[in-house]
Amino acid sequence: MFAILLFTTTISCKEEKKTIKEPTKMEQVVAAHDELMPLMSTIGSLISDLNKKLDSTKINKKYTDMKTDLQDSNTAMMDWMKGFGDRFDTGEILNGKELSEEKKKWLDEEAIKVKALQEQMHSSIKKAKELLGN
Repeated sequence: MFAILLFTTTISCKEEKKTIKEPTKMEQVVAAHDELMPLMSTIGSLISDLNKKLDSTKINKKYTDMKTDLQDSNTAMMDWMKGFGDRFDTGEILNGKELSEEKKKWLDEEAIKVKALQEQMHSSIKKAKELLGN
């Protein structure tokens, strides 16, 4: 009886290990996108706050430059999403549809691009918050 229980436990533990899977590269890229999307509203709010400063400081250069930096981050996100959507279809993005060899290479490129985009957006938000004293 003990041997059967031990055997069953061992098998179930091995099966549990098999169910844990690493996210695919596509899932990682989509997760990065999902992490960045809420930052779009943060960028919009910070631009609004900077606009208020511009009005009260008669076009202070540091606020103008920071606003441009935030707008560049916003544009970069929009451009990346469009380019990503042009390269991959919904089945590939959301449903794990098999990628061709060419699209696997594209996905590697997109992973690098989204990592740079993450750094750009987080950096511009951090700088804007510091400038505004948030």
